Amino acid sequence: MDLRAQFGDLDIYVFDQLLRGRLAPGMTLLDAGCGGGRNLVYFLREGFEVFGVDESPSAIDAVRQLAARLAPHLPRDNFQVADVAALPFASPQFDAILCNAVLHFARDEAHFDRMLAEMWRVLRPGGVFFARLASSIGLESRLGLSRGWCPLPDGTERFVVDEALLASAVERLGAIALDPLKTTNVQNLRCMTTWVLQKAN
Repeated sequence: MDLRAQFGDLDIYVFDQLLRGRLAPGMTLLDAGCGGGRNLVYFLREGFEVFGVDESPSAIDAVRQLAARLAPHLPRDNFQVADVAALPFASPQFDAILCNAVLHFARDEAHFDRMLAEMWRVLRPGGVFFARLASSIGLESRLGLSRGWCPLPDGTERFVVDEALLASAVERLGAIALDPLKTTNVQNLRCMTTWVLQKAN
């Protein structure tokens, strides 16, 4: 089996969490903002209890088809059209939550906080939260602000966070930072920060 067949288009930073043993078969995993399932191929193949939400009905149709092929035992209702700020799940339910390139679509800081609070609500104590999101870290001189909705040099618009906003969220949640913040600067066009937390027991 080649790497693409085994892992799909798994984000390399999610792959790093696999290598560290933080994501292991048997876990109940939620992909919050799953799209068509680009990060789910490996998890569906390897015995995770996978769930996903996305606001796009066509994306959920696609991920249901993917799951039917790779993990036919999973109920279709594991994948639902839903807003990350209003998750249709009981709390707490998940051992791990992936939120890859989603939080930077927050409308404002209050919406960002609601999305984060909902994901935290459904995460079990000891569970792992993984996010990749646009940030101003390393682009401050080009953006003219440190947080909020803004145009980026790559021509897109995103809700960007700064280190202080993420630090205050960690404190508010009583979370444990599993890794230091890691930010990739894509040729001064955009910066993407990897944020990995654990829910305290």
